[in-house]
Amino acid sequence: MKKTDVVIVGAGPVGCVAGYYLARRGVEVTVIDAGDAGTQDLRASTFHPSTLEMLDTLGIADELIEMGLKAPVFQWRERSGGEAFRFDLSELADITRFPFRIQCEQYHLARMLAERIEAEPKATVLFNHRMLGYRQNENSVEVSIETPYDILNIEAQYVIGADGANSVVRKLMGAEFEGFTYPEKFLCLTSAEPLEDHIPGLDYVNYVSDPMEWLVLLRVPSLWRVLVPATESEADSYLVSDAKKEKVFSGLIGKPDVTTEHRTIYRVHQRVAKNLRDNRVMIIGDAAHLNNPLGGLGMNSGIHDAFNLCPKMIEILHGRGDADALLNQFNDERLSATIELVQAQTIQNMEFMKEGDSEQHRLRKDAMRKLVDDPVKRRSYMIRQSMLPSDRTSLPA
Repeated sequence: MKKTDVVIVGAGPVGCVAGYYLARRGVEVTVIDAGDAGTQDLRASTFHPSTLEMLDTLGIADELIEMGLKAPVFQWRERSGGEAFRFDLSELADITRFPFRIQCEQYHLARMLAERIEAEPKATVLFNHRMLGYRQNENSVEVSIETPYDILNIEAQYVIGADGANSVVRKLMGAEFEGFTYPEKFLCLTSAEPLEDHIPGLDYVNYVSDPMEWLVLLRVPSLWRVLVPATESEADSYLVSDAKKEKVFSGLIGKPDVTTEHRTIYRVHQRVAKNLRDNRVMIIGDAAHLNNPLGGLGMNSGIHDAFNLCPKMIEILHGRGDADALLNQFNDERLSATIELVQAQTIQNMEFMKEGDSEQHRLRKDAMRKLVDDPVKRRSYMIRQSMLPSDRTSLPA
């Protein structure tokens, strides 16, 4: 039976960050993924300052920055009337080397890291390898994997599940996935159409509130991404049709004949696993928690999971720490951060977007105006939205 230190299930950005972190520190790592190496997952595209700081410790932040677009400003705006509340992260230049977001599709990071993992002497990435199950004892975990040709069994000291929203690892753990699913479906359209020529004052990151059809408009290097909600009654075949595309762009820019590169439908959840650990098996990223995309916190919080767990695993594997204490600490710290920051903030963001005609929305809009005009509160808000540590609140001298 093949042996390794750690099996990581999932070769997306979160799994590959964990794999590269461990591999470059001499840990024997096997990363497996049920998909193939060419998969392009378009969901996440925003990297926050806090995440860039973490990736910089792996020597990859600058390369990611070169692949993406710097977005120092993000805005919340009203679709009707176009009133915009703009937040400029360059105000945080005194506390972070990266006072901006990077707009870059997540698969670019995953591919780059998969190549780097393969270049490490004790690491490998195996695509088209599907997790079937695991059995563990007090010393190891036996992982059963379906390959294109046979069944592979690997004995590992630990397993990390980073296999996404439908995580097999989470299901095998039996971890309850508490929360709810939004009633809307979400449609993402990508296009090279220059939306900035049609809508004055756009930045690269725009959250557009409206009671009928809110929007997220995100710019990545070659395309605009347009995210809109869709009702349950709208069939998937209609949502990806030319008729729906023409309706969206007619309402957005008055031009129906726009060419799109992708049309993707997905469901959005607010869920957190009740526990992130089953003895020697841990879950991180979307396998552990899901949230709506408003604010771009999902992938980033998954990378933060990896950066919390991996140093603890290094200590354990090198015999410098108590495994139970450190892994329980990971569980408690990341559950706390997920529930208190990520879940709370994304739910609040969604409420602002959807309730564009209500009295509650008018109160939120008044609060947003006051926030923009108050340098101390504005700074604190940008620190929170950037997922930077909350103690970075001091104003520049």
